[in-house]
Amino acid sequence: MSYENLLIEKENGTAVVTINRPKALNALNEATVRELDKMIDEIEADQDVAVLIITGSGQKSFVAGADIVEMKDKNAMEGRDWGILAQGVFNKLENMKKPVIAAVNGYALGGGNELQMACDIRIAADNAKFGQPEVTLGITPGFGGTQRLPRLVSKGMAKKLLFTGAMIDAAEAYRIGLVDELVPADHLMAAAKKMAVKIQSVAPLAVQLCKSAVNRGINMDLQSGIQYEDEVWGLCFSTNDQKEGMQAFVEKRKAEFSGK
Repeated sequence: MSYENLLIEKENGTAVVTINRPKALNALNEATVRELDKMIDEIEADQDVAVLIITGSGQKSFVAGADIVEMKDKNAMEGRDWGILAQGVFNKLENMKKPVIAAVNGYALGGGNELQMACDIRIAADNAKFGQPEVTLGITPGFGGTQRLPRLVSKGMAKKLLFTGAMIDAAEAYRIGLVDELVPADHLMAAAKKMAVKIQSVAPLAVQLCKSAVNRGINMDLQSGIQYEDEVWGLCFSTNDQKEGMQAFVEKRKAEFSGK
């Protein structure tokens, strides 16, 4: 499948998808969001890909936000439809079976921060910047920012960022839990790929079920989440990977998982 605004490289079980609109600081226009939608389907269906990494082209920006030039003249219904489109794609990304790593290489503002929050693991270069500046434009976040941000950081910190539109650096983002790992900029992709290799070394079905348990359970009360965990835990015992993993442990050898 060909893309105008995305670059896709696949190697050793990892797909690296680069949002490639450098002249616009990789801002998300409608065409790019629709390409992300198609890319998710492609990667999910590709049996040779186990982990997805998303990054931005260049050294300056991951995704600097939604494309303001494209959306500035939208009316209320058009604005709502734009938000619904992007939210649907980000939800789809978040709920992929395969793990998704954000390699944040620069500005992650507005829709860019919302995109990286929809990924499973967020690794940031030490020169990255984060924020939800929508209130400075007279709008609210529309791609999930008001919902994912307080689920990642404290409610008060989320409100501080949302109400002020302030931009924070990578060290502060790491401190408050907005990103999970902080690395020098020139080590970013190596760190993301190292994480992808580590994930690929364990049982893929177990990883997928862990992702499902976390994503579903976080929106449940504790007891319902525990009950769902019971179900996925039990399901693991129907897999070849469970048999191989435990037998390998007993035999003191490295497990060879098949994803079955």
